[in-house]
Amino acid sequence: MSHYFDYAATQPMRQVAIDAWVAASGAVNSGAQYASGRKARSVLDDAREKVAEILGCEPIEVIFTSSGTEADNIAIQGLYRLGTTNRVVSTPIEHPAVRDSVAQLPDAQVDLLPVDRYSHVSDFSALDTPADVATCMWANNETGAIQPVAEIVRRATLVGTPVHIDAVQVTGKLPIDFHELGATTLAASAHKFGGPRGIGLLLAKRSPAPQPIAFGGGQERGIRPGTVDVASASALAAALEESVSEIDSETKRVGALRDQLRAGILSSIDNVILNCEEPMLASHLHVSFPGTDGDSLIMLLDSLGIEASTGSACHSGVNRMSHVLEAMNVSDSDGIGSLRFTLGRNTTPADVEYVLAQLPDVVKRARSV
Repeated sequence: MSHYFDYAATQPMRQVAIDAWVAASGAVNSGAQYASGRKARSVLDDAREKVAEILGCEPIEVIFTSSGTEADNIAIQGLYRLGTTNRVVSTPIEHPAVRDSVAQLPDAQVDLLPVDRYSHVSDFSALDTPADVATCMWANNETGAIQPVAEIVRRATLVGTPVHIDAVQVTGKLPIDFHELGATTLAASAHKFGGPRGIGLLLAKRSPAPQPIAFGGGQERGIRPGTVDVASASALAAALEESVSEIDSETKRVGALRDQLRAGILSSIDNVILNCEEPMLASHLHVSFPGTDGDSLIMLLDSLGIEASTGSACHSGVNRMSHVLEAMNVSDSDGIGSLRFTLGRNTTPADVEYVLAQLPDVVKRARSV
C-alpha cells in the first residue's frame, strides 16, 4: 500500500471529472457547423461558462490550453511580444514553466524581485519601472509560500505593466476572482485540482491580450489555435467546481494533518530545518535534514511505500539544491537533504502516522551513508 504525499505534483482524477470526461468523450470538432459539432460546442460553452463563473471572469477570457506550462508560455511570450521596453520583472523562485520561458525571451533585461528566508517576495521596487510583463507565482510549488500577488498587480498596474500570475498551485485551494485581482493573465492546470492531465487554462483579459506563440487556426480567440479537447474541458470544469466547493473544509482538514506531520517530525528527529512559514498553503510541508541528500531520502521512503518528492535536481549525475532554496539563501549543506510533503483530499491520519513511524529511521539511515 502506498502513502501518497506528492499532491503538489499531481492528484488522482476526481470521479466527477471522470464522469464528465466519459459523458463528453464522443464529442466531435466543436468548430463544425453541423448538428454534432453544435452539440460539442454546447458542451464546450457550458464548461467555459462554469470556469468563468467560478474564477470571476467572462467566458471569453477563458482560454483552454494543453497544460499550465503552455498557459505560462503563451502569457509570458505573448505579452512580451506586445511590449517596447525589453524589460521583464519576475522572481527567482518561479516554476521552470515560467523561469525557462523568461530566460529565452529575446533581448530581455530581467529584474528579479528578491525573496526572504521562507520564499516570500520581500521587495517590490523593481515593479515601479515600466516593463513589458511582470510575472509571479501565487504560491510556490516547493515551499507553498503564498505570494502578495494583489500588491504585485497593484504596483505593476500603476506604471502600465501587464501582469501574469501562475496560479497552478492555488487553483482549487484558494478563492480566485480574476477581475478583482486585476491581473492581465492567469494560468492553471487541471490535474492539480483533480481534473485530467493534458489540459490547462489561461485567463486572458480582452486587452491587452497576449500574442499567439503558435499558429494554424482561430480557436480560443486565436491565442491558442488547435481543435479543443471538449471532453477534457468538461472534466476540468467539473473538477474545478467540486474542488472549489471543498476549499473551506479541506483547508481545515488538510492543514490539521500537515500540522500534525510537522509537529511529529520536529519532536522525533534532531536537527530539522523548516523551509516554510505562513502565509502558506495548508497542503505543503518543506523540511531539510542536514547530513542527508534528497535522493537517498526519496529512495528509502519509496522502499517503504511512502511517495514524496524533493526540490533538488540532478544535473549530469550531480545532486544539486533547488533554485528556490538557493534564492532563500539556504546553504548547500542544509538544502541538499530536503523533502517536500504535500497533502491532499485522500490523505488520512493513518498516512501521517505511518510517515511519522518510519521517517526517523529513514533519516538516521540516510545520515549514516
